[in-house]
Amino acid sequence: MSSIKQLAGHTFWYGVSSIGARFISYLLAPILTYSLANMSDYGKVGLIYSAIPLLNVIFTYGFETTYFRFANRPEFKKDIYSTSSLSLFFSTILMTGILWYYREAFGAIIGLSSFPQIIQISIFIIAIDTLTRIPFAKLRQEQRPRKYAFINIMGILINIFFIWFFIIYCPAHTGSRSNKIVSLLFNENTNPVVYVVLSQLFQSVFTFLCLLGEIRQIKFSFNVKLWKEMMIYSLPLLVAGLGGMINETFDRVMLYWWLPGTAEYREQQVGIYNACYKLSILITLFVQAFRLGAEPFFFRQAEQGNPQKIYARVMKFFVITLSFVFLLINLYLPIWKWFIKPPYWVGLKIVPVLVLANICLGIYYSLSIWYKLTNKTMAGAIITLVASGITILVNWLFIPHFGFMASAWATFAAYFSLMAISYFWGQKVYFIPYQWKKLLAYLSLSILIYFIYNAITSLWENEVFALILATFLTFAFLLFVIKIEKREFQQLPFIGKWVRKL
Repeated sequence: MSSIKQLAGHTFWYGVSSIGARFISYLLAPILTYSLANMSDYGKVGLIYSAIPLLNVIFTYGFETTYFRFANRPEFKKDIYSTSSLSLFFSTILMTGILWYYREAFGAIIGLSSFPQIIQISIFIIAIDTLTRIPFAKLRQEQRPRKYAFINIMGILINIFFIWFFIIYCPAHTGSRSNKIVSLLFNENTNPVVYVVLSQLFQSVFTFLCLLGEIRQIKFSFNVKLWKEMMIYSLPLLVAGLGGMINETFDRVMLYWWLPGTAEYREQQVGIYNACYKLSILITLFVQAFRLGAEPFFFRQAEQGNPQKIYARVMKFFVITLSFVFLLINLYLPIWKWFIKPPYWVGLKIVPVLVLANICLGIYYSLSIWYKLTNKTMAGAIITLVASGITILVNWLFIPHFGFMASAWATFAAYFSLMAISYFWGQKVYFIPYQWKKLLAYLSLSILIYFIYNAITSLWENEVFALILATFLTFAFLLFVIKIEKREFQQLPFIGKWVRKL
């Protein structure tokens, strides 16, 4: 259980920063949806932020996970950091030059060819973020989550500040003769999305400066043998990462491509989809925090005896938490919906589908340890390519008929396939004794409670009653799970002493 406590502690610190990083989207949703005059502008935000993560995957080509894999091998500990960092440094220079040369084509692909400033700033963001990837991984490998969290949180605050400054403060003070700072830094004729992306660039620069201490530790020492082994291991992860980003973010671009209507209408629909997607972000926050803490933890446990039992226990606690968060999001949606402007509420029906989809994704992240530990990363690439094919096919077939609802169900279909294929394939190669009957029961119970809630609230539409009912059902689920797993919960930090009193 001590290893579970260690993972919980790391997940907490990574969670603070990861939740902060993701929560910026949650905070930006009300700021931008309420402040941007045109819904199409929020659609532009969705388009550019669907392209940046995809290019980040290409620029890093799986070296972050590869770093964790090889950092635990004694013969490579001396060279792993410098070799990884130098590889990304030189490849970033090359790929940034190529992307800059073809920036007009890049803009045309994502529907932003009329806004070259957005494209140019985004290229700098991608390059800087790539250069900080291995230094960040070094912090995680050395179990320094507090510094990791501090840098992320401060960067987020900087991002939020500049978005507030450019999107809210400056437009309100434009034309004021006494405010020279506004007249110097802000042009009211510039599309506001430019300032949104510029704020992200300031965050990236801040992060780079905070990691200068780690960057200075890079030596001009390049282990060719190590690099070749890392490339063999990482290239399938690149394919898997590309497929993952197609599943996670590129549906906004596909929605823009294949939805009938004018460019402005398509941008508006992307904006609605993007805004309501943010309401499902709470589940994504926990999944991301777990992934950041679990990946190095799983690799360390692999060096010890019988790690499979630990992996199975981690999965059980993870699924219980995901089921609980599912209820928190969907039963309290009447509250969460106010985080976005009412005109965007027409897309609220996608939220339960996307929450379920991200539960499947979170489970897949935990399952995927089998091919990383057995060096069968090509399996991960194959699984992700299958899911990406499903994403593209479902979006292409149904977006013209069902709009953003098709994108939501495409996301669910893709993530469910990731989870299912990884489970059945992984159990044959690297058996882990998951308590799948219990896991399925907890998930099914949370979904059943959601339908019961909907059925009752449809008979009596009263917001106060709905909140009372949501609270009762959520706590009933939590108490039921604690009763079933009381012995396990008693051994957990923080909450163990409270469970013992029940």
